[in-house]
Amino acid sequence: MSARPLPLGSPSAQGVDASGVHAFLDAVEAAPDIEPHSVMVVRHGRLVASGWWAPYTAARPHLLYSLSKSFTATAAGLAAAEGLLDLDAPVISYFPEFAADVTDPRSRAMLVRHVASMASGHRTETLERARAADREELVRGFLRIPPDGDPGTVFAYNQPTTYTLAAIVQRVTGQPLSAYLRPRLLDPLGIGEIAWLRDRAGRELGFSGLHATTDAIARLGELYLRDGVWEGRRLLPGGWAAEASRAHIDTADGTPEGALSDWQLGYGLQFWRSRHGYRGDGAYGQFCLVLPEQDAVVATTAATVEMQRLLDLVWTHLLPAFRPGPLPGRTDEDAALRERLARLALPPAEGRPAPPDRAPEWSGAVFTPRGGRCAGLPKLTEAGVTADADGWTLTLTEDGHRLPFRIGRTGWREADEPLPAAVSGGWADAGALAVDIVFLETPHRLTVTCSLPDGTFTASWRTPPLHAPGLRAMRAPRYSG
Repeated sequence: MSARPLPLGSPSAQGVDASGVHAFLDAVEAAPDIEPHSVMVVRHGRLVASGWWAPYTAARPHLLYSLSKSFTATAAGLAAAEGLLDLDAPVISYFPEFAADVTDPRSRAMLVRHVASMASGHRTETLERARAADREELVRGFLRIPPDGDPGTVFAYNQPTTYTLAAIVQRVTGQPLSAYLRPRLLDPLGIGEIAWLRDRAGRELGFSGLHATTDAIARLGELYLRDGVWEGRRLLPGGWAAEASRAHIDTADGTPEGALSDWQLGYGLQFWRSRHGYRGDGAYGQFCLVLPEQDAVVATTAATVEMQRLLDLVWTHLLPAFRPGPLPGRTDEDAALRERLARLALPPAEGRPAPPDRAPEWSGAVFTPRGGRCAGLPKLTEAGVTADADGWTLTLTEDGHRLPFRIGRTGWREADEPLPAAVSGGWADAGALAVDIVFLETPHRLTVTCSLPDGTFTASWRTPPLHAPGLRAMRAPRYSG
């Protein structure tokens, strides 16, 4: 369906000081450890600021990592309202075929509410142990790991809890999460195409893997801010937003109050409590910030391991920009912000054109991994460089598949094949080519450096993928049928 744009408003009319948004943009662009991809700010129900750092664009889906969890929780809330799921029922009751394998009394006492709030009783992440316990059925593998304490008494950020919640929703509805959410949430909100990674059992992961636009993040946040009502229509059961966003389990783990981070203020039903409001969040800076006191939502996508730093910049610069009333006489400031947001861009990788005297040596050159293999990309076996009338191409060979990436003459060169990516770079000197490949449906950037003198190459991730590290996985999944 064609999504109706979010209602627009000028920053000043909605009580947002444009200088605060400028300060936020300045700060994230100056931070060496933050690569911003997008930001959207909604105030009083109006979109007052939005921008994408090229080559990222508004229309492309972006891997949300654990922000996926908040969509999973929403599906669970809808299923509960339809009488398909009971938060206070034992998890094992939804998987009676596992009863003989799950004998630990704490595992059997675990409720749906406990897995929804990361309070299964385990004190650490169990994903790898659960996979090792059962390669074919992650829920069974998880339930076979005895909890360290009683369910509901201890917090651990634990992927199989959300996977189990997602598996329950998919079992009781008979549909993948995305299909179940489409008529109940996605279409009414005006959210277009999404895609969700599936596991070997065919289930959508639930705990990660959702690819959606920044606009979808903002719409989900606005729905929660409005207690589940969208354009006068109730989509979520009354009170669900408050229930999902309150602290169900303590996450401070003994940290003194004055030293608490935004991850130590309590966990709800797949939402985190924050120093201001609450949020859904995903690895590397995918945020849905819901700020009831400011009547605002902030959505971001990014690539950073310093997620607290990104939140700190929001609290330092954006939060003070929300004023109690309109700001008259700010037309020029609003226009300047709008113009800046329209021209946001990531700087391309540095590099000079091919050295003319060495171009014949470079065209057709083949390189092998330095040291015999590429860390993080074990199936990447070869790089080749070729030239034609349209410029230069870097071809990477992964597990026998050749992936050609055209190098931009200046700036980023975008293409959808072999993968949605943008490429920039060039020669550092006559013997070294360095190229950055930004995978546009993910937070990930790969730097490839080829050395002509020794015929080797290196490849390194700026932020390592948390799912399959292969290059061909660096896109939203496409399902057939």
